[in-house]
Amino acid sequence: MILPIIAYGDPVLRKIGEEISPEYTNLKETIANMYETMYNAYGVGLAAPQVGLAIRLFIIDTTPFGEDDDLPLEEQNQLKNFKRTFINAKILKEEGEEWGFNEGCLSIPEVREDVFRKDTITLEYFDEDFNKKAEVFDGLVARVIQHEYDHIEGILFTDRISSLKKQLIKKKLQNIMEGKTRPDYKMKFLSKKGR
Repeated sequence: MILPIIAYGDPVLRKIGEEISPEYTNLKETIANMYETMYNAYGVGLAAPQVGLAIRLFIIDTTPFGEDDDLPLEEQNQLKNFKRTFINAKILKEEGEEWGFNEGCLSIPEVREDVFRKDTITLEYFDEDFNKKAEVFDGLVARVIQHEYDHIEGILFTDRISSLKKQLIKKKLQNIMEGKTRPDYKMKFLSKKGR
């Protein structure tokens, strides 16, 4: 089932997600709905707060990035085959060079900005079958994980840009909160006007 994506301004996007157990109600269905919602909106990642659930769950499928011919073949192949569910994730380490990449977010449509993040992360998490894992990720995969991880920490990519850039996008953010932005996927806006 395609769920509405929660728009910028909703308090659920600022909550730190709670850890969940394997007994979490309808977990498999929630994960399946999140994938369907993400694909419908042409996203590469989606976190539970973006569908109104303040829990530590996010999903990633970087397949679309694997079509980028500007990337080295090895990285294209890695991106083409990277689909993962992350439950109760915890970043243990961030290292390497910081690099900029133009990020966007399904909860903040029509806004894109360069965000600087470390190249390599070590992550501990549970998969959808609650197998515990600890892995090292780098490059674009690490970047998408960091972006989605921020969501379960109540952080948005717009929090990571300069105050000048925040001023420049202020009107766009206001329009999203007022439900004046109309992406081509289902959204739930904070204001009555946009619902």
